[in-house]
Amino acid sequence: MAGLAAFGLLAVGCSTGGTGTRDEGPARTDPVAQSPSTTAPSATASPVKKVDAVRLLMSDPKVSKNVKADLRPCSADAYAIDTSYGSLTDNTQAPDVVVNVMTCGDAVGIGTYVYRSDDGTYENVFAKEEPAVYSTIDRGDLVVTQQVYAKDDPVSYPSGEIVTTYRWSGNKFAEHDRVENEYSRVVGGEEELPTPTAPSEN
Repeated sequence: MAGLAAFGLLAVGCSTGGTGTRDEGPARTDPVAQSPSTTAPSATASPVKKVDAVRLLMSDPKVSKNVKADLRPCSADAYAIDTSYGSLTDNTQAPDVVVNVMTCGDAVGIGTYVYRSDDGTYENVFAKEEPAVYSTIDRGDLVVTQQVYAKDDPVSYPSGEIVTTYRWSGNKFAEHDRVENEYSRVVGGEEELPTPTAPSEN
């Protein structure tokens, strides 16, 4: 009898615990479940204002003549330019703009720039013009990656890379972290082996 009584108490506890499928119906009418529909319009309320990256670069005196000379369409009106928008300089007016310029043939970065909006105009607050350089925005930090090539390295297989993280400090970017990576000398996933020679005949 004691065992049956204990079982009865357990069954009552389970039926009032609220873990069965019957609880799913009322949960759908709960106000919390409807919150995504009330917040959805705010996600599209303020779209990012796009910039004309080519015009921005060509009118920028901080962009070198060499980069401007290479800044030409690769096909039709398509330029080898990547543009990113995000928060880097704590600017509440508009997102900051990161522009990467690459070569047409092999897409090697030749220049990377950060522009900060100031009353509708954009100011160049960071520029790095070196071979194989590329910048990204990572959680509010500017991450600049530069491929390192030895003398005989092909474009597709650099010897390593330097990854530098910058953070906005005051009115400029300051280096926060630097990582240098050396790549394996294995080419194409397999180590190059010496070419076998035919056995000599006695």
